Amino acid sequence: MFNKILIANRGEIACRVIKTARKMGVKTVAVYSEADKDALHVEMADEAIAIGPPPAAQSYLLIDKIVAACKETGAEAVHPGYGFLSERAAFAHALAAEGIVFIGPNPRAIEAMGDKIESKKFANAAKVSTVPGFLGVIESPERAAEIADEIGYPVMIKASAGGGGKGMRIAHSRKEVAEGFARAKSEALSSFGDDRVFVEKFIVNPRHIEIQVLGDKHGHVVYLGERECSIQRRNQKVIEEAPSPLLDEATRRKMGEQAVALARAVNYDSAGTVEFVAGQDRSFFFLEMNTRLQVEHPVTELVTGVDLVEEMIRSAYGEPLRLTQADVKLNGWAIESRVYAEDPTRGFLPSIGRLVKYRPPAEGTVDGVTVRNDTGVYEGGEISIHYDPMIAKLVTHAGDRLSAIDAQANALDAFVIDGIRHNIPFLSALMQHERWRAGRLSTGFIAEEFPDGFSPIVAGRRRRRRCACRSRPERAQARDFRTVSRRLEPGLGLEARCPARRDSSRRRSRAARRRRRRGVRRRAPAARRFALDAGRTGLAGRDRREADCGAGAHDPQRLCARPSRRRGRGARLHAS
Repeated sequence: MFNKILIANRGEIACRVIKTARKMGVKTVAVYSEADKDALHVEMADEAIAIGPPPAAQSYLLIDKIVAACKETGAEAVHPGYGFLSERAAFAHALAAEGIVFIGPNPRAIEAMGDKIESKKFANAAKVSTVPGFLGVIESPERAAEIADEIGYPVMIKASAGGGGKGMRIAHSRKEVAEGFARAKSEALSSFGDDRVFVEKFIVNPRHIEIQVLGDKHGHVVYLGERECSIQRRNQKVIEEAPSPLLDEATRRKMGEQAVALARAVNYDSAGTVEFVAGQDRSFFFLEMNTRLQVEHPVTELVTGVDLVEEMIRSAYGEPLRLTQADVKLNGWAIESRVYAEDPTRGFLPSIGRLVKYRPPAEGTVDGVTVRNDTGVYEGGEISIHYDPMIAKLVTHAGDRLSAIDAQANALDAFVIDGIRHNIPFLSALMQHERWRAGRLSTGFIAEEFPDGFSPIVAGRRRRRRCACRSRPERAQARDFRTVSRRLEPGLGLEARCPARRDSSRRRSRAARRRRRRGVRRRAPAARRFALDAGRTGLAGRDRREADCGAGAHDPQRLCARPSRRRGRGARLHAS
């Protein structure tokens, strides 16, 4: 076995690989940019090497710096994680030239599956079901429209080198094809440096289901069941689960066998994922193959008991697979939520800053329910503007789907994050959504169920007026969210939570401005008049601390605000 490996990544996936390597007795080397010098993966690794400035293009994406770090530390192999260089065949070639092992598939497989047009050709040759479409490069919008007419609308225009939802457009007419073609090419060029696009049939009301495959260098390949990733926002996965509530055993076997056939066609020898688009009638078509470890791999690990990172390392070392297809059994149900530093009430805008509080739910197994939290952050750490704003991947496993969902809801309720905006209220709302719980899913779920965006219904203090903006069912739902509200948004005032109170606050502000114009001052409360008369020094002791809280000193959404006091005017917020 390897003595030392380097992890060419950061954040939670670097920490994840380090944990398995430590279990195997393998030493680890972390690489880090200037922004990550205090990151958790740097602390966890046995050694750490600085590789450049914060931008990924000047650090994590530079092949020569990763190779130099391997030489400096004596690392025998490199695990790329996901993202960054994980699907760059040039990286695998560069490592091989220096006698360093790439913990992933062979470069030929990466090249074959990394190009969507070429991968579909391989899929056709391997008798894998593919979406009807044109597999050649399309040079003009007129040609794209002709192909779309032949296929039938709606169609999907996709970047050949794309991924992560970039370079994709849906068209329902010839006019939309022309517009989508230009935009897809432009986005593909700016995102991937490759403006080739192709056209395929768009499946209406589709579901996203993927098969996990695992191979070795001795020609063995198995599939480890499926994952459903239909809960997406702008083609980005939000919640994943294993197995899928759609599939029956016959469909699962058929999809798995086709995934294995494709993997064998390119001599695949590591962990990879074959993605399919599925209809509600269980029909399915090949989308693409990801030649790396997926973000959502923990759900597969929990239902199969297989450590995918360990199997990748052993396969890269040359060991044969330790399991056959008959050994693969699916046990129970697993749900994963991606916890992001983003504001779901503002179109999921990223949120950066310091994690004033970070207290995840306790990990472990109790009464048959497992809670797992994969993370790369810690309390007091920073969420950087330079990288993906993922905070953690919260995973629960139980005997059946509803039990796993309820466990996920409880774990989300126990998750405490302060200092930045986060999407936990949105994830919690999803866990209680009737359609999600019933398994009636599609990739359009979020757009269909939240057409006007997400607005959490949260209750205020115990003594409060009934808000005109809520109906009786909405008030009942707000009571259910009271605990979540107080725990996750402790500093958020009632005016920010409720439109009716916000309007009332605005009316009071307008009345105050009118009084000032007339020269009329509102009489201060008795407690404050007493403090002012005693020396004009503002509030004192406990009352002052309460006033600071009311002014926003502990508001997690106002990190750059600090209380300062002016003589006779109490606490006022100023930018620090």
